[in-house]
Amino acid sequence: MKIKSTIIMFIFCFVNSNAQYNNITIPEALYGTTFNLNIHESIRQIRTGNQTVTGSINNETFWGPTLFINKGAAVNFNITNNLNESTTIHWHGMHLPAVMDGGPHQVIPSGTVWQPYWTMQNNASTYWFHPHLHETTEEQITKGVGGLMIVNDPIESALPLPRTYGTDDIPIILTSRNFNASNQFTVGRAYGDYMLTNGTLNGQITLPKQVVRLRILNAEIERGYNLGFSDNRTFYVITNDGGLLNTPVAVTRLPIHVGERYEILVNLTNDTVGSSIDLKAYNSGQSNSFPGGEPGTSGQFGSLLNNTTFNVLHINIGTVTANPITTIPTTLTTNTYLTAADATVNRSVSITGGQNGGAVPFTFDNTIFNIASINKTLTVNTTEKWTIANTPNAVFGHSFHIHDVQFKILTRSSGTVGAHESGWKDTFFISRNESVAFVARFADYSDSTHPFMYHCHFAQHEDDGMMGQFVVTGPLSVAENSSTTSFSLFPNPTNDKLFIKLKDTTTEIYYITITTMQGRVVMMLPQPQWQNGIDISNLESGVYVLQMMDKETKSTTSRKFIKN
Repeated sequence: MKIKSTIIMFIFCFVNSNAQYNNITIPEALYGTTFNLNIHESIRQIRTGNQTVTGSINNETFWGPTLFINKGAAVNFNITNNLNESTTIHWHGMHLPAVMDGGPHQVIPSGTVWQPYWTMQNNASTYWFHPHLHETTEEQITKGVGGLMIVNDPIESALPLPRTYGTDDIPIILTSRNFNASNQFTVGRAYGDYMLTNGTLNGQITLPKQVVRLRILNAEIERGYNLGFSDNRTFYVITNDGGLLNTPVAVTRLPIHVGERYEILVNLTNDTVGSSIDLKAYNSGQSNSFPGGEPGTSGQFGSLLNNTTFNVLHINIGTVTANPITTIPTTLTTNTYLTAADATVNRSVSITGGQNGGAVPFTFDNTIFNIASINKTLTVNTTEKWTIANTPNAVFGHSFHIHDVQFKILTRSSGTVGAHESGWKDTFFISRNESVAFVARFADYSDSTHPFMYHCHFAQHEDDGMMGQFVVTGPLSVAENSSTTSFSLFPNPTNDKLFIKLKDTTTEIYYITITTMQGRVVMMLPQPQWQNGIDISNLESGVYVLQMMDKETKSTTSRKFIKN
């Protein structure tokens, strides 16, 4: 069996080392404050033979467009689900109201439009959006539903950094996938056999002979990457999840785990035009705690890529652009980080389960996820210290993510917190027999109805119930009661806009849902901006029901209307 595995790996490495490179796709860039995103199935020619059925958004055939948003902007989204199943869209890393978060509670049924909005408060960095429907996250992410969000702010914009999207500022989305005999994606294994960069097999790109920026997202199911270049050159980390570091961090290797993002600068000024280098995953020699470090090539945790060093991206050196960046800045920003002394609440979360080869699901605090149960109740505008413990008797490492906040990692029991993760984070890898402490401030938004999540970002672990939820309470976070809200709709019938008249003008509307008379949801408007009318021009003619939820009492009242 060992000889057979060795032969398989030799053939795999030989084929890949002599493979024809393919130009990676650069997702379309969208700018502005209103974004229309259409989620649907598509097809993509990933390998020779049959095309692969994928999940996509707008004009893309794997992943979706890249959204560019300015800090301070009021952003509005029209998310249309044209899949044949329900989904959600979670805004990973965003600070926003829970009702807009896109977690398991904000389900978008097939054929429905969801309209979240918020004011962008995040710092300049690379974020992403992806499905978060409980028990189907793995399947939908595997298909490629998701995309990047790039936030700009005045501090980052004033720096001499590469920022010509697709030329010297490149999105790099890392995944691996498995295929069946018909070239269709398969699910159920932790790691893919084939590396896809931006959805491209054996990816390559031509970059100019100057300083370039790579915005790297690990969008895997479970695999981690220990990134470096084939010539072991030094490169520079300038951001992690939630914004700029104070100064660039020089590295030759960069571990990046599921859900994490890093922006790096690579100096190509001394390279020869026409030459090439490779961005590689130096995953050989990793321990079993490192996701993908397992030596097996088959089975649930096996992969042809496991415990090997393999190419992530082939880079060809091209000519310089008209206004090249040729130096690495020495300073980036001045962050003021939270400290343990700022915390007035301390919480501990234990990673449990996973025994018997995964037959016992991973959980937090021996509690499997229940969408009807709130695991933790927080108070708005409070700073908290959380300690996540993957001990004792841990059998696997995990990628921990928490919604709503960017936090500062305080300590790792395994040693010093790496300089590359010294900034604002929303996701981190926790190894076996390790504890990680962080501090975060849960500010601005309170909501007793829609919770935020904390979970392992390994899609299989998440789908199996390794997830908890918390609400942030405040003055308006009160329980539901049975009172009703009196309102009328006009004009009724109507052609394009529907207006609401409240009997009590002090009433605040928490949620509006519009359904057909048969109960099919067609529009979902969290905390709607209803004063200038609700645009229903895309609805077909017919009779509909508008259900309103009051913000203070969470009671619901319904009215019918006719769309001409």
